[in-house]
Amino acid sequence: MDLELSDEQRLLTDSARAFAARELAPYAADWDRDHHFPVEVIRRAAEQGYLALYIAEEDGGLGLSRLSSALIFEQLAAGCVATTAYLTIHNMATWMLASFADQALKDAWLPGLVSGRSLASYCLTEPDAGSDAASLRTRARRDGDDYLLDGSKCFISGAGASDVLIVMARTGEDGARGISCFLVPADAPGVRYGRNEDKMGWKAQPTRSITFDGVRIPAGNRIGPEGEGFVYAMKGLDGGRLNIASCSLGAAQAALEQSLRYVEERKQFGKALSEFQALQFKLADMLTDLTASRQMVRLAAHKLDHGHGEASLYCAMAKRFATDHCFGVCNEALQLHGGYGYLNDYPLERWVRDARVHQILEGTNEIMRVIVARRLLQQSGMLDRLL
Repeated sequence: MDLELSDEQRLLTDSARAFAARELAPYAADWDRDHHFPVEVIRRAAEQGYLALYIAEEDGGLGLSRLSSALIFEQLAAGCVATTAYLTIHNMATWMLASFADQALKDAWLPGLVSGRSLASYCLTEPDAGSDAASLRTRARRDGDDYLLDGSKCFISGAGASDVLIVMARTGEDGARGISCFLVPADAPGVRYGRNEDKMGWKAQPTRSITFDGVRIPAGNRIGPEGEGFVYAMKGLDGGRLNIASCSLGAAQAALEQSLRYVEERKQFGKALSEFQALQFKLADMLTDLTASRQMVRLAAHKLDHGHGEASLYCAMAKRFATDHCFGVCNEALQLHGGYGYLNDYPLERWVRDARVHQILEGTNEIMRVIVARRLLQQSGMLDRLL
């Protein structure tokens, strides 16, 4: 793995940084305060290809690697974490459709999703099936040429504002092998939405529960064969974990940059804060944690791009490490600002609130530890294969 970015990757990151500075950062505080979902900006992001980063070019996407996509998400998140997090979810849902659906379903829905005319939500989590996703109860029952969908999902990003729902539902036996994947139009009869959840962070995107009450969808809206849904969901989450870790990198980068400006400008006891060794040590640790997190994410992305046999393990380790340590960077930045960090006048408290949920979603960090420990204990010679 080459640790240096290519010229193309540097151009991509520069372009994403410029978009974030122009379209996201100046408005992020207002979106957070007003709970505004900036659909118009998301559609401008589509013009840059940011809604279809790793979708194949023949399907209308940019066809980028997971590594290049992670670099872009990191830059965008430095502008607005909540909006970028939604972009990552849309990318994941759209990738699942592009990767596993038949051509007719792709032709019907992909152009709108790639262009931003349509937005997507990913529907896996249920009230009684969060970390234990294989026990989900939402059921799709075959009825002639259709399926009838009944059940509920919760914590669905974009719900109520999106146009397409990628839904995991049970079509067969208990456990992972009985789960299938479906595309459900968001306005289909029988689809009902709960209230917009009042969250700690991510206030610039809606989060709702969804109830499916006898929702009739054509059998052609099934993505792939029956029983493959859980496999698709887990493949999607490998990339999703890298995506959300990249959002944490962006938040931590922004927090560290803000901290550097602050310690140079702020004076106490007759000298700049940057002259105090205790604060110099704190900044050094923040940079070290950010750099280590960035390298973990890039290594995992490289493994995923190259089909490494333990790519899922690397993604789990990177997600756990980066979201834990980057939240720590944001939290330290707030502490460094003292009382000012706790005020809405500075973006520190928003970055802390927005980054905190990354330790929970796409599989909690406790589940990431379970994944890593199981692989380590069950596979002989695992440590040698990771060298």
